[in-house]
Amino acid sequence: MEAKRCIVHIDLDSFFVSVERKFNPDLIGKPVLIGGSADRGVVASCSYEARKFGIHSAMPMKQAMKLCPHATIIRGSHGRYSEASREVTQIIHDSVPLYQKTSIDEFYIDLTGMDRFHDCYQLATDLRQRIIRETGLPISFGMASCKTVAKMATNAAKPNGQLLIEHGKEKEFMAPLSIRKIPMLGEKTCQKLYQFGIEKIGDLQRVELKFLETVFGKHGRYIWERANGIDESEIVPHSDRKSISTENTFEADVNDAKTLETVLVSMTEELAYKLRKENKVASCLAIKIRFANFETHTVQEKIALTAAEHILIPGIKNLLKKAWNGHRPIRLIGVKLSNLCPGSYQINLFEDNEERIKLYQAMDKINFKFGDKTVCRAAGMAIGTRNFNPFLKD
Repeated sequence: MEAKRCIVHIDLDSFFVSVERKFNPDLIGKPVLIGGSADRGVVASCSYEARKFGIHSAMPMKQAMKLCPHATIIRGSHGRYSEASREVTQIIHDSVPLYQKTSIDEFYIDLTGMDRFHDCYQLATDLRQRIIRETGLPISFGMASCKTVAKMATNAAKPNGQLLIEHGKEKEFMAPLSIRKIPMLGEKTCQKLYQFGIEKIGDLQRVELKFLETVFGKHGRYIWERANGIDESEIVPHSDRKSISTENTFEADVNDAKTLETVLVSMTEELAYKLRKENKVASCLAIKIRFANFETHTVQEKIALTAAEHILIPGIKNLLKKAWNGHRPIRLIGVKLSNLCPGSYQINLFEDNEERIKLYQAMDKINFKFGDKTVCRAAGMAIGTRNFNPFLKD
């Protein structure tokens, strides 16, 4: 007989705000906004006190300040958040056999089979208390038979709480909740369901699978399964991959700065896109240059955590100036992003405005759907794919 699955979802509450409050306790109990400038920035994170005014992440800062004029705005500190995330990750790593880190502040843990030796809910409770005690950060968790229900349980337990959904009680727990509470159910899908009078998950549970497949195609089965608490997706072990790179060998040696920059822009875009697709950010960038005589040089520099090419591209161009005198012909050039860690690229755009974030979201949405490099910067269009690049070998 197959063991009943026991999945724990852990989420650090208002993570950025909580970290800032550790360094400045005066912020406790007050509406706090983390993000860019009050004029054109966006909200990267906000406290629960701010959420009561209708503020949410990705909202334009100007709009948030209209809703809550007395809120405190903080630019945010990449280093502090990365360090706090590392502390929590280490505690989880030392405490459980199998876990998955899905973002800078979110984890899934698989305790399946451990009920033969432990009370799994007590084990999760002890882990939560240890994290709170050792890091000083508030944290919530949900426990259930699958990732979807565990995540929904965490959201119901927030802030700073915990909730167990017993096996067999998944549908009962979900039924009264809004269909919007189902993870990964998009706005368009919800609007379509509303047209059929389906607003609560309980309504969705009573709908025939065939009907959903007729309306939504293959996605219909996903909707039906999630609404009924069915989610077979596995916990993917925490990845230790620390770098991502690409390089190109020229068919003929190149000493034209414009050509080299065009290639670098294209490669950097490609890597940044892959980082965002994998929900990762980098804190070190490097270029590799091999001259005509096969002499090879690598130059690198530390940067704030990011996966945004408008930050990476100027850095890469600057490294090219450091590594190349503008005269020696180049045989090979490469780009490497390293010191990777999980995290949404939006959290690193504290200096950004709403338009730029929307641009990234739109570009990624099209590229995810139709393939890499469907849309890119004009500077990178000359490169496209290897097959169409006159400068590169296949």
